[in-house]
Amino acid sequence: MIERVRQIIREDRRRTIDEVRMLVEISHGTCHKILTEDLKMRRVALKFVPRLLSVDQKQQRLDVCLDLKENIVNDPSFVSNIITGDETWVYAYDLETKTQSSQWRSPGSPRPKKVRQVRSNIKSMLISFLDQ
Repeated sequence: MIERVRQIIREDRRRTIDEVRMLVEISHGTCHKILTEDLKMRRVALKFVPRLLSVDQKQQRLDVCLDLKENIVNDPSFVSNIITGDETWVYAYDLETKTQSSQWRSPGSPRPKKVRQVRSNIKSMLISFLDQ
């Protein structure tokens, strides 16, 4: 029975206890016990990240930061000469609820991640300027 529950969860980690229970044809309490005690799993929500960066993008960010750090060490007044600005469109997102996006995970597995995918028609321009 434990192996059947493990296989069903491996196929789709987003299944609820009731869905697994009906597939295996056992009681809710037994299914919950198998998942939490025997398989040592718990239900967690996805970690929300704005975007997943590639290795090249991460390296480029590191290079820019190291270059700025070097300029500050060589010239302490360097920071006072910087005025930075940024503009971006800010969209509203229709996200899944935590319950809809939660998954079963075993103790050794990493926390699942989800990237924003669908944005609505609501948007605004955000502009900011910063100096020392």
